[in-house]
Amino acid sequence: MNDVLFAFLLILIAGLATGVGGAVVFFSKTTNAKFLAICLSFSAGVMLYVSFAEILGEAMEALKEGYGDAPGMLIAVAAFFGGILLMALVDRFIPHNDEALNLLDAECERTKDFSVCEKAELKRTGLMSATALAIHNFPEGLITFVALMHDPAVGIAIAIAIILHNMPEGVAMAAPIYYATGSKAKAFLLSVSTGLTQLLGAFVAWLLLQNVFDDMETISGIAFAAVAGIMVFVAIHQLLPAAQKYGKHHLVMKWLFAGMAVMAGSLIVLEFVL
Repeated sequence: MNDVLFAFLLILIAGLATGVGGAVVFFSKTTNAKFLAICLSFSAGVMLYVSFAEILGEAMEALKEGYGDAPGMLIAVAAFFGGILLMALVDRFIPHNDEALNLLDAECERTKDFSVCEKAELKRTGLMSATALAIHNFPEGLITFVALMHDPAVGIAIAIAIILHNMPEGVAMAAPIYYATGSKAKAFLLSVSTGLTQLLGAFVAWLLLQNVFDDMETISGIAFAAVAGIMVFVAIHQLLPAAQKYGKHHLVMKWLFAGMAVMAGSLIVLEFVL
């Protein structure tokens, strides 16, 4: 019982690390277009790197072990594009007025004034980022709990890595929400609440291990592949276009690669710890 409580506590701490990233809004002003572009492009880099360099690879390895090399890879690829399709449907059915937003583009480009810029689109970008990261955090919590139950040393190492890369992910949802609403509290609370889906994932893992499955590897493999697709869609379709709108191309590219480098560093730390 103590092991279970410790696992839940550690996963809760890891989930709340998104709030550390979300706290960046307390050091910004709603009129700072450059800072918004930096946050959005940095977040896109984080999402793209972790999706391709870590999450999709883990999914393929788990599914290959369960189904063999070719079938496992096929299932992982199908789940990856399934995640993209899911977010495309979300994007399609979330109401937004493209015509009105297009009419505001010229004035926005001229003034960089967020009082006349497309706040609704920024809010939508933040909510889609929050959706993607909430879904991403769910299997992270699930997998961390399973690891802690089977090998506490490995589970702790995974939790440390999650804490490190949850911090930049918190920026991805908090920055656009703050710039759209002007509310630091709303942006910060959203980043905190999104991280709590890791705790939900841990709870589901506990239930399944108690009552249904002994091995969660296949389920987590499919979930991770879908999550990779979701995050790639959000980074390319939402975050990067928004970053380009508010910042110069070279600035956006610089911080895109900076986001990748930070995420790569957190993953390297995980390898050293293991």
